[in-house]
Amino acid sequence: MFKHFVAAREDEPGDAWRARFAAGRDEAVRWYLGSGRGPPPRAIECRAALRRHMPELVPHYDSACALVGDDDLAHRILSHYRPPPIVHGCSQAIWLGDGGPALVRNYDYPLDIVSDRFELTAWSGHRVIAKAQRPWGGCLDGMNEDGLVASQTAGGSPAQGLGFSVILVLRYVLETCRNVDQAIAALSRIPIALSQNVTLLDRTGQFATVFLGPDREPAISRIPACTNHLETTTKLGSAALTRSFRRQRSILAALEERTMTLERLTAKFFEPPLYSRQDGFTTVYTAVYLPAEGRVDYLWPGERWSQRFNHFVAAEYTHDYGELPS
Repeated sequence: MFKHFVAAREDEPGDAWRARFAAGRDEAVRWYLGSGRGPPPRAIECRAALRRHMPELVPHYDSACALVGDDDLAHRILSHYRPPPIVHGCSQAIWLGDGGPALVRNYDYPLDIVSDRFELTAWSGHRVIAKAQRPWGGCLDGMNEDGLVASQTAGGSPAQGLGFSVILVLRYVLETCRNVDQAIAALSRIPIALSQNVTLLDRTGQFATVFLGPDREPAISRIPACTNHLETTTKLGSAALTRSFRRQRSILAALEERTMTLERLTAKFFEPPLYSRQDGFTTVYTAVYLPAEGRVDYLWPGERWSQRFNHFVAAEYTHDYGELPS
């Protein structure tokens, strides 16, 4: 299977974004109205929730709504408020040795749903490099020019609640926070719709993973590896949970090796059990964030994009994932 990717600078959404939204609106509707959820909130409720919890994003949200015009469902979608349940993978590690600090992560998800864009934005004059997802605002992982990195994985609970999608919350953190402490404070007060784990790193080497869920209080972990289970999980109740523990143990074992390097650690993210070629749970890309350098490397087997705030390069790449086993 082939998938095309682009790297682009877009300071803020405009005509090009509006054209992309129109082209992908059907997929956005399928996402937001997906299965396993109750009736979606009204647009007025969505904006009110955004204003209450992430007011700094409201001017940008209003601008995006103005671009799509009088489209009530689109306004609800753009809010990311009360999204449907989704399941995805991911593995991430913190490296504090030579060449660090660094956050290394794999993103595992169905290829046809992941967006094609890696972006440099400057919504309020504050630059952010991120893997964009969904129609507006969403970040799977990213870094701001202050050197704060944020990256998410799915948590291990099926709980659903009245909150926002984690990918918009990550955008908020990268737009408004400068370090790990500020990001923890923000994540701890914003309601989340689903169980999520967010790993944070800043240019000083401070790091944390915040375990979030609509049915629990946030919890902070200083373990330098995170996959798809909660910090309180002790029993292997499913094949997915077993795989999650196996991936975390693999990362922790690698970090404990006395001869480990950042290069070798990154290479392990291209090997089982961290690298997946399973259909529907495919490793879409690997990212290595280096906040002290203001640099991120996006990686695929045989391809590397190095992007910096002072040298962001527009690019296109099509990766052949081959025939994926089901």
